[in-house]
Amino acid sequence: MASTHRFKLTLKQQDALWSYFFIGPWLIGLVLITISPMLASLYYSFNKYNILTPPQWVGLANYKKLFADPLFWQSIRVTLKFAIFALPLNLTIGYLLAVLLNQKVPGLNLWRTLYYLPSVISGVAVAVLWSRLFNPNLGWINYALSLIGIKGPAWLQSTIWAVPSLVIMSLWSVGGTMIIYLSGLQGVPTTLYEAARVDGANKLQTFFHVTLPMTSPVIFFNLIIGLIETFQYFTVVYTTTGGSGGPARSTLFYNLYLYQNAFSYFDMGYASAMAWVLFLFVLLLTLLVFRSSAVWVFYEGEIKQ
Repeated sequence: MASTHRFKLTLKQQDALWSYFFIGPWLIGLVLITISPMLASLYYSFNKYNILTPPQWVGLANYKKLFADPLFWQSIRVTLKFAIFALPLNLTIGYLLAVLLNQKVPGLNLWRTLYYLPSVISGVAVAVLWSRLFNPNLGWINYALSLIGIKGPAWLQSTIWAVPSLVIMSLWSVGGTMIIYLSGLQGVPTTLYEAARVDGANKLQTFFHVTLPMTSPVIFFNLIIGLIETFQYFTVVYTTTGGSGGPARSTLFYNLYLYQNAFSYFDMGYASAMAWVLFLFVLLLTLLVFRSSAVWVFYEGEIKQ
């Protein structure tokens, strides 16, 4: 009689199989929903493709056209102008709010909820709300300014004030950044504050020499996420300007121009080239921030040489 051998998995192998089973749906989604479209867009970026006809290989023609397109450079200028003001303001105001809400004040949980609540509201709803507030004739902001004798600008309808208006709108969601900062502040060891107090440090010195260094990893995280999100700015500007790019293209953000090429002009090859240029640009900025982190980001237990 032939002997039978029962195949048995070790406990480690069983754990590995179960782990693959549970992460399997995520891996499938990653390949089908993220990686596959990215590879397809890379291929289309070297083609002339309008969805209705098969793609035609044109090599680097889309990229050459891109760098000769004045609207491409306009979209970069608008996006950078927004990023230069919106990103530092969001990081700074979020941090200051977190510091304030880390103090022992009456109704602390209520204040934290009120500051965080706006960040969970849909981007479209926020855009509609702010477009009404910034209405030059019927908006409450200009009405409030008129009460103190100031004639408000046209805001979103002005080439000068359109981008500042969007910067102000971006502060609506600062609560999400604040919550992450708050978790970092609460993770600072109290022993460090006690040691600083024993050494005679005042509150300002304690803030700059204890609080800031110990929360620098959280600042670094918010900087990376904010940098990526800033260059993906689309929903609010599309809703407030109707996808037109505002007066004299003053709010023609990069993603908005990409969207116009893809779904208004059906130039998918050109839009794919724009997407990859944006990806490489954001990747380069992210790598530079990571490289700089060795200088200003401090981790607990780490000794700087």
